[in-house]
Amino acid sequence: MSLRSDLVKIVKGEIDDSQESLEAYSRDASLFYVKPAVIVRPLDAKDIGRIVRYAMKAKHKDPKSTVSLTARSAGTDMSGGPLNDSIIVDMTRHFNKLEGIQNMSVTVEPGMYFRDFDQQTQQKNLELPSYTASRELNTVGGMVANNSGGEKNLQYGKTARYVEELDVVLADGKVHTLKRLVGDNLRAKLAEQSFEGDLYRNVSQLLSAHTKIIEDHKPHVEKNSSGYALWDIGDGKESLDLARLMVGAQGTLGIITKIKFRLVNPKPYSAMVVAFVGNLSELGALVPIVLKHKPDSFESYDDHTFALGAKYFPEFAVQMKAGIFSLGWSFLPEVWMMLTGGIPKLVLMAEFRALSQSEAITKAEDLAEELHEIAGAKVRIAPSEKAARKYWVIRRESFSLLRKKIRGKRTAPFIDDFVVPPLTLPEFLPKLEEILSHYDLTYTIAGHVGDGNFHIIPLVDASRPDLGKIIDELSHKVYDLVISYQGSITGEHNDGLVRTPYVEKMFGPDMYALFHEVKQIFDPLNIFNPGKKVGTTFSQALSHLDTPITPKI
Repeated sequence: MSLRSDLVKIVKGEIDDSQESLEAYSRDASLFYVKPAVIVRPLDAKDIGRIVRYAMKAKHKDPKSTVSLTARSAGTDMSGGPLNDSIIVDMTRHFNKLEGIQNMSVTVEPGMYFRDFDQQTQQKNLELPSYTASRELNTVGGMVANNSGGEKNLQYGKTARYVEELDVVLADGKVHTLKRLVGDNLRAKLAEQSFEGDLYRNVSQLLSAHTKIIEDHKPHVEKNSSGYALWDIGDGKESLDLARLMVGAQGTLGIITKIKFRLVNPKPYSAMVVAFVGNLSELGALVPIVLKHKPDSFESYDDHTFALGAKYFPEFAVQMKAGIFSLGWSFLPEVWMMLTGGIPKLVLMAEFRALSQSEAITKAEDLAEELHEIAGAKVRIAPSEKAARKYWVIRRESFSLLRKKIRGKRTAPFIDDFVVPPLTLPEFLPKLEEILSHYDLTYTIAGHVGDGNFHIIPLVDASRPDLGKIIDELSHKVYDLVISYQGSITGEHNDGLVRTPYVEKMFGPDMYALFHEVKQIFDPLNIFNPGKKVGTTFSQALSHLDTPITPKI
């Protein structure tokens, strides 16, 4: 019997194994290609439960069975996270509804696109502030699975901060509501003789037995999406939050079917300070000054991104819904600056949001004055959200343009999301540039300067026979440098296929063993998105490279 024929008997939703669909679901926004056996669009949580029980039964019957399931929503992941050669569970078809907004909380299904979600929450003057640059394309479920962050992270933090409850189908095929339990509620759960009680007891025992390892090996930076967040789920005795453990787990512990978010009231007015950096050494003076003023966002993009913006100026005009002439007129000061002083090495964007426009402008003016007087920086003030939009469009759209416009080459996100302490950037970035200078690569750098999170997106010729060697060498060199600064290999894009081979290097063998134990507690037969977080070697990951020539390692 085929996988399709088995699933047709138990699933009420759609089963799709057409070649067109299988090809489409073989890729995300990463470097990888993994062709699934079948795509399931479950009608409800009961459908997902049936698939889970089917996979568990297959594994019990034959331990060598390769049946597994991976949840997928928009497919915008840059790490290979939603790729699998078995069952893809598409959450966008039927799990796409906002169920209700009450007070400052909202309940929503994971397959809802953030753009639609945001439109509804904004009508109530509410916002989920951890949205990403791909906010027009991604879903809320993907944000939870990766523990995404974005341009407001400096002020508001990542998605984990806003998750109050999760409904999750676990390995028993049933829906469990996970949330933070404290005091007597936790003690009652730990005493409960049930599947869920066993989970809580096992995780609690793991935390108690390995407190020092977890404390000694937790990340030292503000942003991290690597590994399982054992350092952030409580002590297991007085508090324990298994929902937090699920956030960022990339679907490797269960399948999320419902999310309860806490929302915030967005500040309606903004003003931005834009600083043009001619040399990376200037960051030593600039970054501390900006951070002292506590902007809501502190972003950047590099000279390659700036040049990309100039080359594809009409596309940016379309994104801004502006005429080319009017947009060109708005950039005249920057054009004059380039003519007289050259293209800046980095463009820094510090945005202040406030309850009034005058308050936002005052904050921006105070920072601009100090940057100019103390650091001698070239600065401009965008006194409104409309005036700042041109800078945001370049920052947000550069990756999309790289993917769509550069012929003969493709984006290669494999060192795309590291984090280092922001005050180390003046020392770190020149060392990074030195490493990159030895490779014939075109790349852009954009980053969340405020928390030291940078995205490097190289462009490569996918047919190069040495592509695997380049990825191998560069990844090791860059991640070794990041780890030497006590950084993280991923701040928000997660491990996936591309970084799972480096998780042990980042956390050390003792902590990595705890991650394996977490996986075993929740998913003993390895049916949920296997090979992500733990269990994939570098050679295995490279075997899935989406290239005409399979690299030899």
